[in-house]
Amino acid sequence: MTNTAATERPPSSNAQKPAQKTAQDTAQDTSQNTAQSVIQELDQARTTGPLRQIKVPPCPALLVRLQAAMATAEPDLNEVARIATSDVAMAATLLRNANGPLHAASQPVNTIGQAMNRIGLKATAALLTEFLLRHSIPVNHPQLRGFWERSALRAAVLHFLARQLPGLEPEMAHLYGLFSHVGQPVLLQCVRGYGGTLVEAEARIDRSFVATENANHRTDHAVVGAMVARAWHVAPAVVAAIRLHHDLDMLGSHRVDPEVQTLVAAGLLAEHLVRQREGLDAEADWLKHAGKSLQWLGFSIDDLADWDPALQAELNAV
Repeated sequence: MTNTAATERPPSSNAQKPAQKTAQDTAQDTSQNTAQSVIQELDQARTTGPLRQIKVPPCPALLVRLQAAMATAEPDLNEVARIATSDVAMAATLLRNANGPLHAASQPVNTIGQAMNRIGLKATAALLTEFLLRHSIPVNHPQLRGFWERSALRAAVLHFLARQLPGLEPEMAHLYGLFSHVGQPVLLQCVRGYGGTLVEAEARIDRSFVATENANHRTDHAVVGAMVARAWHVAPAVVAAIRLHHDLDMLGSHRVDPEVQTLVAAGLLAEHLVRQREGLDAEADWLKHAGKSLQWLGFSIDDLADWDPALQAELNAV
């Protein structure tokens, strides 16, 4: 980020002029405005618009506790451990990950404390969040077969990409990957005929996926996913990125927070890389906006090729 020169003070005077904003101030205002405008849109649609019929799954009590434990300057390790051990399946997931190929050492870990030490506190919180999310919003529809497995892959790719990007927190990118499409299973639970819309949206080539959703239901999974993320106390930048992740013409815009744009651009790339790994054709969004996305991220095709062996090794461990 470019720093501006300090503004010279005028000769002493009783009248004080308003301070000029620096580039950092302007960027912060943009960040707040992006998130605030998205949240205002969601709240209005929730009270007076088509989202009134949507039942948002409540944020699990364990996740509320986890968020509180991680929100302090010095996170409460004992509380995180208590949360992890409060559910047998969640504890088993943490131990399995700590003993998996991504973290495995010569000696296996046998306790939650050992697992947390091996993979790190932030990674532990991310794993617990993923577990609680996928068990709070079950997905059984054939059109969304493998939904949470693909979400985990997308989140892992985003975590990897964030480590190549200065200033983007890998844990925030991981969370965005998990939540970015969560509106789809919620719509399936709440809106009659949405299963047919999924089939239609995948098949149509004359309009976008979200355009078909809006034509049929007056809302789409980006809006509903952002609403879920807001209700679950997810960071405002992630909420905004979920809401805007199909509004790709905004890449490069001065009106949208750069962090939100980076999440959206990285998410588009992550989705493409997951589809590529699965042998699927590129999506229309990628074909149209790949160049702008890579340019915003500062990545090249050569970079992706160089990183691919390390990325695939991490994905194999998911």
